[in-house]
Amino acid sequence: MPENWTYAKAGVNIDAKSSAIESLVKELKFKREGIGQMVRMKNLFASLIDFGDNYLTLATDGVGTKLLVAEELGIWDTVGIDCIAMNVNDTICVGAEPMSFVDYIAIDRPDDAITEAIGRGLQKGAELSNMEIVGGEIAVLPEMVNGVDLSGTCLGFVPKDRIITGQACRKGDVIVSLRSSGIHSNGLTLARKVFENAGYTMKDKVSGLKGTVGEELLTPTEIYVRQVLDITRKYEIHGLVDITGGGLRNILRMNQSCKYIIDDPIEPAPIFKKIQELGNITTEEIYQTLNMSMGFDIIAPADDAESIAKGYSNASIVGRVEEGSGVLFEPENILYEHY
Repeated sequence: MPENWTYAKAGVNIDAKSSAIESLVKELKFKREGIGQMVRMKNLFASLIDFGDNYLTLATDGVGTKLLVAEELGIWDTVGIDCIAMNVNDTICVGAEPMSFVDYIAIDRPDDAITEAIGRGLQKGAELSNMEIVGGEIAVLPEMVNGVDLSGTCLGFVPKDRIITGQACRKGDVIVSLRSSGIHSNGLTLARKVFENAGYTMKDKVSGLKGTVGEELLTPTEIYVRQVLDITRKYEIHGLVDITGGGLRNILRMNQSCKYIIDDPIEPAPIFKKIQELGNITTEEIYQTLNMSMGFDIIAPADDAESIAKGYSNASIVGRVEEGSGVLFEPENILYEHY
């Protein structure tokens, strides 16, 4: 029997991370007055800044330990796409359109081949997002960094009358999920540890997977910008959820007076099944760690949800909204009660 792996056992404790975030945020007490003032709403995927008739949005994120897979394979031209995706997919969760981006690369030594390849990925991601990269920073930190770290920040905007906060979610709404391209850029620490513990390197092939382990894990994060903005213009949308770190628990960022029931989940891609099998990972753990092929959720009135599911080939109805609280994974009666 293989070891029973969890994200915490692999080295990432989501609850401890949440506590660390709270300890930092409680020290941020200064409040700007007038235009440019932060709009204080909890649980949003992107921060809001008051700017006249619009809100500006800011989101920041990185690629994480997916970079270790890129380093082992020597493939650097996809992680820039991931960096863009992690930021723009959060930005669109409030209905905002990504507008500008700055990247940050920390590296132990300058390497033109690596930074050029990363640049190609950033360019591709920006193009897919209809967004310009307006600046950035490359920090050479040989005493602090062993390898490469990559992150960025996205500026977006949304008219105040088009903001989507998730508070409009209500009983009777339906949950539509957009299929993911793969593991995206969350849970890579767990995935890597599971394969390594099972005796595989990133260059090995595993039964049931098309490519090598590393190639599967490096599949770029899906960028949902154009599709989701198109959907928000055509339909009444009550909530948008980027299924990143925390898995299904991200849905708890929506109206917390509702219960979100996943009753018909998308069939997980082979990479997820293999990780769960090799790591002997419980269903509860894996659905609160990985996206399990449900990359982005849309919560809408039933008629709109049905139209979305019919109109987009990567969209499927996966659940419903009822009175109550929490996120219920109905096939195994698993209830997630906190983010």
